[in-house]
Amino acid sequence: MSNNLGIPPERLPRHVAIIMDGNGRWAHARGLDRTKGHEQGEKALFDVVEGALEAGVRYLSVYAFSTENWSRPDEEIDFLMNFNRALIRIRRDDLNERNVRIRRVGRTERVPTDVIEEFAAAEEMTKDNTAMDLLVCFNYGGRAELEDAATKGDIASNLYVPDVPDVDLLIRTSGELRLSNFLLWQSAYAELYFTDTLWPDFDRHSLFAALKDYASRDRRFGGL
Repeated sequence: MSNNLGIPPERLPRHVAIIMDGNGRWAHARGLDRTKGHEQGEKALFDVVEGALEAGVRYLSVYAFSTENWSRPDEEIDFLMNFNRALIRIRRDDLNERNVRIRRVGRTERVPTDVIEEFAAAEEMTKDNTAMDLLVCFNYGGRAELEDAATKGDIASNLYVPDVPDVDLLIRTSGELRLSNFLLWQSAYAELYFTDTLWPDFDRHSLFAALKDYASRDRRFGGL
């Protein structure tokens, strides 16, 4: 049985990961402050989440704040921390109503306590939801995750969310062609999809195009 996109379930990626790139360039092109790009990017994310639910994607990982993002100007970091704290509180009810489970993925060090608390409250509220897991990679780095896992022994069983399957489809917006330290272990055999679209202009229809492209590919995992 196909979903409303005409993609057979067996051709649909179970786990989609997105590097949401281009907020700053979107704002700059319009003569706006970078913060406006982040605000518009949040609207894009919510539309993509709804699109992923509509398509039947079971896991959606998004790169919200990397371990390297701490090198940005203090004003932008402060904005992002406050923005994300408020955003989690605002959106958690919407996501809970849609049966979405929110999960924060990443290190806690340097992240303000009130931001961690908002994430924890959202995780507790949505912990029993089953339609989709939304993994918000916040203060996340692929190398950091591997370092943390390696200190505990077996890497695969000590990843931040070891119960989540590997990434099937990894999307990056804005025309950049690199992984930027995102889900390195989990994306070992992911199909890569790059688009010139800046993240604030990416929407559910953009996601559907990526899903259809994925469905047309032949995944061999190193075999014939």
